[in-house]
Amino acid sequence: MSRLLLVAFDPTDALGGAGFAGALGLPFDVLLLTGQAAPGIGAEKVLATGWTELPPSDAIASAVAGLAGGYSHLASVSAMRSKDALARLAGHLDAPMVTDVIAAEGPSQFKRPIVAGSLIETVAVDGNPIVLTFRPSGFSKPAPGAEVAADNLNLPGTSAVTRVSVSSRGGARPDLTQAKVIISGGRPLKDADTFERVIGGFADAVGGAAGATRAAVDSGIAPNELQVGQTGKIVAPDLYIAAGVSGSTQHMAGIKDSKIIVAINTDPDAPIFEIADLGLVADLYQALPELQEKLKK
Repeated sequence: MSRLLLVAFDPTDALGGAGFAGALGLPFDVLLLTGQAAPGIGAEKVLATGWTELPPSDAIASAVAGLAGGYSHLASVSAMRSKDALARLAGHLDAPMVTDVIAAEGPSQFKRPIVAGSLIETVAVDGNPIVLTFRPSGFSKPAPGAEVAADNLNLPGTSAVTRVSVSSRGGARPDLTQAKVIISGGRPLKDADTFERVIGGFADAVGGAAGATRAAVDSGIAPNELQVGQTGKIVAPDLYIAAGVSGSTQHMAGIKDSKIIVAINTDPDAPIFEIADLGLVADLYQALPELQEKLKK
């Protein structure tokens, strides 16, 4: 029997995965790696690891591989952590894998973007089980289902990795993949304190999420979990404001499903203006405080 195991790294992933399960037309269970499941997601069973934090990816893959029997599909929301762990899982299971699925045309046929989103390919998969990552913005949210109590597991996993330390500058802002408003900044933010003050402060003023380009993350200006783009998080908010973002191909591929894109940049020839619905040629250090002040009024 065909059945999906949705591997949710946190409760937000569980909500995003319900739409994907509906598109596949398969009954599904949720394996919740951290946190508590939101009620009414439509799963027939919720399995909770009870982990307080995520172990290294090879340990996650090892643990999930022990639960894979009986499932035809194993899937997770596309993100850097899921692509790392599920690729290892596919290796454990000697199973085919498809990443960044945006549409399901059947249990074994999927659409995914290639060439930084400029082309869409259809992939037919021959194998069992099938390992997938998907972009939740491509799937509508299903009607709420019945609430299901979580079954707690003792889920061991072996790892060859020793975690030395964990650091995160995230806060209580909405998750990027679920936020309706996102304010993103690029390398012109100079340092982490400036990023938090300018981009984070504006995001807090509008109740939105803060995002960053890969260049800003690589420069240590913003934490990894805030990276938006094809190699970070794929987003589809109602409003995306890109401040000091030139518009690399991989970044624009990650924001193209946003309903309204606003670009603020001093360079009138910046590529971001090509896809922006509204563009402002201005210094972000002047434009954002002025906008924030007007919002207060």
